[in-house]
Amino acid sequence: MAHLALPDSGVAAVRPTFDQVYQETFAFVWRTVRRLGVIDSAVDDVTQEVFVTVHRRLAEFEGRCAIKTWVFSIVMRVVQNYRRSRRRKGAAQPTASTVVDPEILADSGLDPHEQASRAEAGRIVHRLIAGLDEEKASVFVLAELEGMTVPAIADAVGVNVNTVYSRLRAARKQFEVALERLQAEEVNRHG
Repeated sequence: MAHLALPDSGVAAVRPTFDQVYQETFAFVWRTVRRLGVIDSAVDDVTQEVFVTVHRRLAEFEGRCAIKTWVFSIVMRVVQNYRRSRRRKGAAQPTASTVVDPEILADSGLDPHEQASRAEAGRIVHRLIAGLDEEKASVFVLAELEGMTVPAIADAVGVNVNTVYSRLRAARKQFEVALERLQAEEVNRHG
């Protein structure tokens, strides 16, 4: 079977199969679910729910945006439902837990100290993202961690480009302030 490269932007010429969508977007979905604050023990379940929804709604995909953008809109709804459910159940645990990026661990070329350093940096980034509200976190993750363009993000989250720029600017500022606060705490703790 020929591999169909799904576009990151523009219109898809042919509706992709579920298997193609799954292969092309699984890593993105899994990372994004985790980055949006789903606890480690629920990441696989939430990711599965995303793909159940993708499977159920794939016939509705019209190719007006990139498949990744369309799938992200599903990710956002599923993650929002997950968070709402956790709040209703009064979950006492935080929305995000300790996260280690599997790509870091899989890089056997790194020495153990470098792996530990990168894992700690990943935990810090995830903790800071968890401090952002959902609207800011989603645009921050897509722009800064996934490298999506602002127009693609606007399509994915269903707002205009100026709103994305505004949210991204606010998210970057809030992230920067939180990082500075964290660094000051580290200096005070060790110095």
